[in-house]
Amino acid sequence: MNEVIGDMFFGILGVLKKEELILFPSACEVLSPRNWYEMHKQSLEYGFSFIKKPGPELEIHKDDDTNELIEDYKEGYLFKTETGVLNFQQMMMIFNALPVDLTFVDEHNKVKFFTRPKDRIFPRSPAIIGREVKNCHPPDSVHIVEKIIEGFRSNSKDNATFWIQVKERTILIQYFALRDTSGSYRGTLEVSQNITEIKNLEGQRRILDWE
Repeated sequence: MNEVIGDMFFGILGVLKKEELILFPSACEVLSPRNWYEMHKQSLEYGFSFIKKPGPELEIHKDDDTNELIEDYKEGYLFKTETGVLNFQQMMMIFNALPVDLTFVDEHNKVKFFTRPKDRIFPRSPAIIGREVKNCHPPDSVHIVEKIIEGFRSNSKDNATFWIQVKERTILIQYFALRDTSGSYRGTLEVSQNITEIKNLEGQRRILDWE
């Protein structure tokens, strides 16, 4: 036991020293205050192992135009289809109200979009946007993801379904091929849903029950 604890202690100590003496000093030379803020904010999505979760409070430089861009999108940019018209804010409210996690991967295997529902099942941060999808999954499942995408790309398959147990919850994970009107492969949609309560449904409920 002492040997194992000693190995763990010196392993962690080595990482800390490399961060303090090499990683952080080098990062300070190339990263802007906005980069540091984004890394801090996105790290809150995942939590921390040995410390209490810190707050999101950090000073934001007034010359940053990110918030202004977001407001522009909220106020304008109508999405018109044959079934209706939505603005940016309405579209995002609808996406995030759905009781599922959605992640879109384009035809080049790059993560392009994900939703942020209230009770997200798997943590995501904006840092994954533009990243190869194979770099967003555990190593032991990468080959499965790649097989699914290749099946979609070759038009031999249109969907794939899995379900797993996570902390006493049953999670349904589905992949859907996205194709344009000509039938060409344009990406993959990953949909994850907690179906624990759905599995236990019996009979019918025809009246409102909010108590």
